[in-house]
Amino acid sequence: MSPSDIVEIFQRVLNTREVTTSSDFFELGGDSLLATRVLSAIARQFGPELMFEDFLDDPTPDGL
Repeated sequence: MSPSDIVEIFQRVLNTREVTTSSDFFELGGDSLLATRVLSAIARQFGPELMFEDFLDDPTPDGL
């Protein structure tokens, strides 16, 4: 899993192409419900299950 993989998930969940590896999910309009969709997509595609707290610590593709 690379930051570019997470960028694609952010783009799909947020329905925007305005995502870079340093984009803050919440500044792009994401909320906690959409964050759980991102975490589920990561788990489905790549295996590791991240905690919501991990997402809050650094809500960027680079951080995840």
